Amino acid sequence: MKQPNSVPTSELMLRETASQTAGPYVHIGLALAAAGNPTRDEEIWNEMAKPGAEGELIEVVGTVIDGNGDLVRDAFLEAWQADANGVYQPEFDLKKPFNSFGRTATTFDHGSEWSLKTVKPGPVAHPSGQLMAPHINLAIFARGINIQLQTRLYFEDEAEANAACPVLSRIESPTRRQTLIAKREEADGKVRYRLDIKLQGEGETVFFDF
Repeated sequence: MKQPNSVPTSELMLRETASQTAGPYVHIGLALAAAGNPTRDEEIWNEMAKPGAEGELIEVVGTVIDGNGDLVRDAFLEAWQADANGVYQPEFDLKKPFNSFGRTATTFDHGSEWSLKTVKPGPVAHPSGQLMAPHINLAIFARGINIQLQTRLYFEDEAEANAACPVLSRIESPTRRQTLIAKREEADGKVRYRLDIKLQGEGETVFFDF
């Protein structure tokens, strides 16, 4: 029985705080070098794989472009991927040759590109049991974005796996699927893949609601 002076349950619940866009504190706290600050002795950054890591060592690069077609020079990205055997490494340790988690950012230098040094991931099983094509999960934080955007990077030279991927194949438009496909480049004898992320407008990148 409700007591005469009791407060309704709805009034006891904490109200949701307002969302805010990613401001300069993201870089100051998580991308020290990009913010021009001294780095820590142990820094989670863009070198996800070191020489000696199992698999094919690659570099992944790109830009972030806004709805006006201009470069976003202070975007922050987090990457999460499987290793070369298709296994996610849950424990982060900078002493290991490979970690499944990494961070990167665009800056006002170097053409405003973000970059990751990693290995090409192996295929991972979808909950249905079907194999997904090799991919890297990306979360994008930037000014004007209240909640981080979730997307994926697939590889141009994995055409057969991409065509059979249960996630990628659910995107009906072939043109839209191409916004997730990183193009293979050769740079100084090293394998590099490029993916430019467009936040809005023509050619907008496919984002997922995970």
